Amino acid sequence: MIKTERLNIFPLSDKEMEDIIYNETDAVLKAAYSEMLAGCIKNPEKRIWHALWALQLNDGSGKTVGTLSFKGLNDNGMVEIGYGIYPDFEGKGYMTEAVSAVVKWAAEQPGVSSIEAETEPDNIASQKVLQKAGFIPSGVMGKEGPRFIWKKPGK
Repeated sequence: MIKTERLNIFPLSDKEMEDIIYNETDAVLKAAYSEMLAGCIKNPEKRIWHALWALQLNDGSGKTVGTLSFKGLNDNGMVEIGYGIYPDFEGKGYMTEAVSAVVKWAAEQPGVSSIEAETEPDNIASQKVLQKAGFIPSGVMGKEGPRFIWKKPGK
């Protein structure tokens, strides 16, 4: 578990992910979560790089404010991060706090040399989250929009 000032951030179990998939009504998210679960099952020793992570308030309420995930760790040491915040919790700095903490944690893991993210071109809020967390534009346009990169110092 990763703890921040206001959040507990932790990977969900396979069963918790199955429950989310079962209850998800958005077909795109259902497919993405199913792909993540398949990655967890196929790579149990590296499941943290495939699991869905919960962002839960640490104020005793147990409220989940959003989720994040990694999209596997490739052979070059790059891991991609994706995230989403629930509408009721937008604009409160939770995602910046979470991404900053998770990036710091991921950078300390063996084999990780860089972290990347991709946002839709008009998602200015997400781009600001990335920039506040130390990402810079990579100059590459991905499927969804501009890509950002965070590199370990000295890499």
